[in-house]
Amino acid sequence: MIKSPINLQTFKQKALQWAAAFDAVCYLDSNGFKDNYSKFDTLIAVGPKDEITSNAGDAFDELAAFRKKHPGYVTGFFGYDLKNEVEHLSSSNADHLNFPDLYFFAPQYIIIINGNEVEIIADDAESIFNTIEQQVIVITDELNNVKLQTRFTKAEYLDTAEKIKAHIARGDIYVTNFCQEFFANDAVIDPVAVFLQLNQISPNPFAAFFKWKDNYVLCASPERFLAKRDTQLISQPIKGTAKRGNNETEDEAIKQELRNHTKELQENVMIVDLVRNDLTHSAKPGTVKTEELFAIHSFKQVHQMTSTVVCQLRDDVPPVEAIKNTFPMGSMTGAPKISAMQLMEQYERSKRGVYSGAIGYFSPDDDFDFNVVIRSLLYNATERYLSFHAGSAITFHADPEKEYEECLLKAKAVMEVLGQSESSAPFSH
Repeated sequence: MIKSPINLQTFKQKALQWAAAFDAVCYLDSNGFKDNYSKFDTLIAVGPKDEITSNAGDAFDELAAFRKKHPGYVTGFFGYDLKNEVEHLSSSNADHLNFPDLYFFAPQYIIIINGNEVEIIADDAESIFNTIEQQVIVITDELNNVKLQTRFTKAEYLDTAEKIKAHIARGDIYVTNFCQEFFANDAVIDPVAVFLQLNQISPNPFAAFFKWKDNYVLCASPERFLAKRDTQLISQPIKGTAKRGNNETEDEAIKQELRNHTKELQENVMIVDLVRNDLTHSAKPGTVKTEELFAIHSFKQVHQMTSTVVCQLRDDVPPVEAIKNTFPMGSMTGAPKISAMQLMEQYERSKRGVYSGAIGYFSPDDDFDFNVVIRSLLYNATERYLSFHAGSAITFHADPEKEYEECLLKAKAVMEVLGQSESSAPFSH
């Protein structure tokens, strides 16, 4: 059933509010960004008809079997710690969120929005459309005392970054993504309201609201991890970040500086090489190519340097295996991949969990599209635990002070939504 609602933005808000009453929801919004690989503006998957919850061990195989059983739409997330299934690695850092490593569900209802048209895939599509239209939007502005803390003081962060640089000088790794967690205990938030606010402050092409029982991922991601379009795989790693200017002239100067910044170019090209290598495990020989290198994409909060790597998928590699062959995404690990992941396990102080994992969908034509879970709030409503990570690339030329500033720049939108200014935040001193 396809219909055009009176006001599309209001309909989306009502649809999310309606969906959030179910046990499982995956809301994906491109926020009007279009590229050659987009399939829709918004996808909302609602209510688990069937679901799979798994931890590192046989999670990818279990998902492949689940996918065979449900060849239609399936949505879900991969947690970063599936690295332990892909490689001989382990995770022993503290985890206060308690999400599984993998969760997918076959939805009862699918809502797809393209342009001004809403398509609802369900037995009772008409009545669902009417139910959504009749929703009364509930606005809640209050955030009940979210007191942010951090796992690293600024001094500890700088000291750790120097230690990581010593590993690079020794030749243990070339580049890594060092992440720190910001968190709040006893936090009470309205996840729908917070997501809508985050999406307004920082509208990005891979935004996602994901609910699993009493657990939420509120995501303003600018990055695509991996997509499949027919026989083509597409990965678009982001490496290189700069703040927005106050006017067009300033903006252009900042973009030009990013385009010519040796450290940013180095880290981007190192990750592109890593992604090219990851794709060879799934690619027809000779088909891996860099379609675009060092493209500057501008978002409301930041400029980002993005490269696009593509290949033709081998006939004998099923979709789930293609994801496993590239997981976790190189932009969040570093290079060489295994050594970088081992080192970060040693130096980081929190389990990453869904952060630096991926959220997305498989569609009935066996295509898929997954983002990188960054610029995201994770919330366990039962435990009242709120968490977000920010990371930056440490290379031989990295200046720890500037990397710390980059973490805060990436966290800016999330902190704003939580009512924190940089000066009032406990980690800015």
